[in-house]
Amino acid sequence: MGPLQDPSAFALDEGWLRNLQIVPERGVSQSVPMPELDPFLVAIAAIFLFAGFIKGVIGLGLPTVSVSLLAVAMPPGKALAIVIVPAIVTNISQTFVGPYLRDIVRRLWPLLVCTAIGIWLNAGALSGPAARYGTIVLGILLVIYAVTGLARVSFHVARSSERWIGSIVGLITGIISAASGVQVVPSVPYLQAIGMEKDELVQALGVFFTVATLALGFTLTRAGLVNSATALPGAVAMGSSFTGVFVGQAVRSKLPAEAFRRWFLVAMILLGLYLAGTAVYGIEHS
Repeated sequence: MGPLQDPSAFALDEGWLRNLQIVPERGVSQSVPMPELDPFLVAIAAIFLFAGFIKGVIGLGLPTVSVSLLAVAMPPGKALAIVIVPAIVTNISQTFVGPYLRDIVRRLWPLLVCTAIGIWLNAGALSGPAARYGTIVLGILLVIYAVTGLARVSFHVARSSERWIGSIVGLITGIISAASGVQVVPSVPYLQAIGMEKDELVQALGVFFTVATLALGFTLTRAGLVNSATALPGAVAMGSSFTGVFVGQAVRSKLPAEAFRRWFLVAMILLGLYLAGTAVYGIEHS
């Protein structure tokens, strides 16, 4: 028998090749398993798609809606850590849509500065001992925001009083935002009360929310809530929110705006009551 026909020689060659990992230890499967979808990321995508849609239709609501829905399953601080980057990016895109930026900053600087100060003063609310009450505060504020919206509570602020009233409103908004993530109370009613035109008001909302979310993002980062663990959920949230905003803007003119707004506010009342109620129950039975 020749050397090429010697079985032991073949076995030696095969073992040598296996040691070099040229011959695999096991057979190669012909099918590659599909990666499983992470239910958490799917939920993030759905929530931010909906929140972005709301923002696209009515011009605000992305942080409020997304934080409120996420707070059903996690503390507001952790929810905000996921929300903050998409909120900043979408607000920046709204800030520069329009010719009023310089006038808005000149007019609203007391509101903007005092909002940042309020967030800084209450910086530990979402990460300290009082964090367990954040969901209660969030639920109550949602109810207040929605009820005042349904009742169409409105008032007028004279131009000569804007600086001092805006400073107080900004300080209160900042303190509330640092405790709950909600930035629409009392800032939005104030902005509606100073007599801006519709397009200017939309841009002013973008400017205000950009400053508020940047200040809140800095606070969350210092508290360690924004970290590498929030990167992937944040990326999913950003992509979904932009898609939602695009769809919302595309269908805005085709929707009955008043009916949509009314049902949205009713849903916020129910969500706020649920959040506050479950949080109180959890604290009492902990």
